[in-house]
Amino acid sequence: MTQLRVHGLDVSYFTGKLEAYLRAKGLAYELVEMDTRSFRRCARITGVAQMPQLELTDDRWLTDSTQIIAHFEREAPGIAIYPDDPALRFIADLLEDFGDEWLWRPAMYYRWSFEPDATLVSDRLARSMLRDVPLPVLLRRWLIRSRQRRCFLHSDGVTRASAVAIEAVYVDVLDAMQTALSSQPFLMGERPTQADFGFFGSMFRHFASDPTPAALMQKRAPKVLEWVHRLWNLTPDQFVDRPMPTALTSGLDRLLCLACEDYLPYLDVNEQAFEAGALQLSWHSRNIKFSTAVNPYRVCCLQHLRSQFQSMDDAGCAEVEAWLLSFGGAGGRMAVNLLRQAVGPKALALAVPPGTATSSRARTEVVLNSHWRRNHPFHH
Repeated sequence: MTQLRVHGLDVSYFTGKLEAYLRAKGLAYELVEMDTRSFRRCARITGVAQMPQLELTDDRWLTDSTQIIAHFEREAPGIAIYPDDPALRFIADLLEDFGDEWLWRPAMYYRWSFEPDATLVSDRLARSMLRDVPLPVLLRRWLIRSRQRRCFLHSDGVTRASAVAIEAVYVDVLDAMQTALSSQPFLMGERPTQADFGFFGSMFRHFASDPTPAALMQKRAPKVLEWVHRLWNLTPDQFVDRPMPTALTSGLDRLLCLACEDYLPYLDVNEQAFEAGALQLSWHSRNIKFSTAVNPYRVCCLQHLRSQFQSMDDAGCAEVEAWLLSFGGAGGRMAVNLLRQAVGPKALALAVPPGTATSSRARTEVVLNSHWRRNHPFHH
């Protein structure tokens, strides 16, 4: 094999994120479209049922888009995307995590709650992911639509009551990104960082592609639409001479405020429920009550952010705290206190889900978290 093989789908949130990163780094790859049989095969190899999965040229495998990016930034840095300054790298990681995880619900809501979007994508999935299922296309479309609505709407707190809050998340993020991109090509300046790729998965494969959110993006946030096209078309020569960010630009204040006021309070409640051994949790966001399963992967996300924050020197910590207090709105103080906390007694290894590389001829030797796999059976 002479190039990387991305096992995924061209409608997949995290597959799009990974593809954009590989293109920006100039790493040649082939997209291998999954069906149900190959999905199970990849899960047997790596031990995790998700997409995308990355097959390296030496028969090793990597999983989890964030950790795949970390692998290449560490092992084959080339033109780096991580900011050099530790405090700015922390902010980029926070924004990547916010974009990755908090936009999942709005992305699924728009895709599966509106008839034009659900019809379009269910047909594409029926002819791609389910192409090896020996049923008529019409029935495959019904199966995938029913499955996605059950897993990604009903089981993720999407109700008639919560719809208004979910739509507000998308609109607010669009407005915040429109502001951040009004005077610079990427979210943190002249050069892409992991923050850009964190938001790209949802913005590219869902919001800019599915009819209902795409119409809203085109009308409300043309700079964001332009950024989507720019990032997908990005090659190393376009930013090799661009400077790394050296300061936090004022245009990011609204995105940081949303992360501190919306996302981090949820991570706090989710971690507390996990520590207590609960399987379900309820929390309020934008005056709406949400009830969902406890998500161990997002416990890992919070623990990673906390560990990264606490590994910085005093000057770096002070700089991050000042930014969060200045830009974090009502959630700034809570965010600082959350990052200062010690990792709890039921801490998860940061390698779960695995971002490990193993032989394709042997199952990955990792401790699988079946609860996490239930919550994210298709993506990351």
